[in-house]
Amino acid sequence: MSEVRFPQMRDEVIGAVQALADPDYQQRVWIRHELPQPDYYDDFTLNIHILYDDTRVLEVPDETVGDVLRPPAEAAAMAPLAQRIDALFERYGTDLSDQEYVDTPEWPAIVRAAQTALVALTA
Repeated sequence: MSEVRFPQMRDEVIGAVQALADPDYQQRVWIRHELPQPDYYDDFTLNIHILYDDTRVLEVPDETVGDVLRPPAEAAAMAPLAQRIDALFERYGTDLSDQEYVDTPEWPAIVRAAQTALVALTA
């Protein structure tokens, strides 16, 4: 198993993908705000920022191999997730609430893509 330059960022990526892969978690934490501990915060926007802005694993997955992702399956597994999230934003914009995003017909495909990506990240 190859190491990455930024293991803490990798942990954040895995956590963000895990959140996208778990509809029960999304309902509990993002929608109902049943937080697992005091001072805990999580929502769809936070995870998007981790995956796009902070680490760029969905924007340019191949460029993050060695820094955050391990080759080759991880970068490939992130591409379908990025495509589905990009399509969601193209269709609905970036200003919906978490509930509104989760209620879109596209959401189950995002969850499935995240589940596939999570398998690659944790293999």
